[in-house]
Amino acid sequence: MSISQALEVVIGLIFVYYVLGSIVSLITQWINESLETRGKALERYLIKIVGDKKLEDLVKLPQLQALRPIRYKNFLSVFGSATEPKKLEKVPVATLVDAYFDLAGLTTREDLNLAQLAELVDKLPDSDGKQAFIKWINQGVTNIDDLRKRTTAYFTGLMEQASATFRSNARSFVIILSIAVTALFGTDSIQLAQTLWTNAELRALAAAKAEMVVQQEGADATVDDLIKELGDLTIKIGWWQTEHPAVGADVMTWVTFILLKALGLSLTAAAVSQGSSFWYDLLKKITSPATSTSSSRSSGGESSSSSSSSSG
Repeated sequence: MSISQALEVVIGLIFVYYVLGSIVSLITQWINESLETRGKALERYLIKIVGDKKLEDLVKLPQLQALRPIRYKNFLSVFGSATEPKKLEKVPVATLVDAYFDLAGLTTREDLNLAQLAELVDKLPDSDGKQAFIKWINQGVTNIDDLRKRTTAYFTGLMEQASATFRSNARSFVIILSIAVTALFGTDSIQLAQTLWTNAELRALAAAKAEMVVQQEGADATVDDLIKELGDLTIKIGWWQTEHPAVGADVMTWVTFILLKALGLSLTAAAVSQGSSFWYDLLKKITSPATSTSSSRSSGGESSSSSSSSSG
């Protein structure tokens, strides 16, 4: 068995996983932006801070309004460039603390006695944020600077939870879409590996395309571009091209075929769900040594020539 042949098969598989992963990533991005999943995840935690009734007042504060992302209104807006501010997606903790203190009327108050502080906190809507303030005051924390420090630590934790919630939601989309894209294309890892192993021209083409992707540093591409990359490889990725047993084949032959097909599709879905960046990094690590080796050989040859010239 040739090591270079096996390496080319591995590179070909990784390249296909990278392309399919990129398709999944683009679709996931579209879904997240159209459904505003990141903004909705953040909104859940802002409601914990100020409650439902005060959420609108909080996000309308100038420092938060300035952070709203600007995107197309809908899919058709791309033709007219019609944009609008979307839900908040990210808020620096320091900005959120300032906004909350503005909302609570604590920003300009430096010296407050316990009664005044309790009165201001009492005006806040019922929420986890208000309950946190009440607990701190009951513990004897009445200095504004100390309250700000505790609020900063509290909001930092909530923002991390909001990010984790969004990542979990996005991960679910990626897994579901990986299964859907794999099923749509019928990309069977086992059959794909066999095709690459037996077709030297296809292996060379896959390796060349993989190297081109690495040299371009994972340049942005559309879904059409990515599908074209798969098509250029002429790999058997469609259900219509699947080699299945003859109609009169025995039951065991069909059972074996179905089990291998299910295993091959499962392997592809699991691989694609790792994400395009994972496969790009792996592709870069595998192809870079080859590039650097050729470069060093080339420079070594040039050095030798120079040395020979000098001695001559």
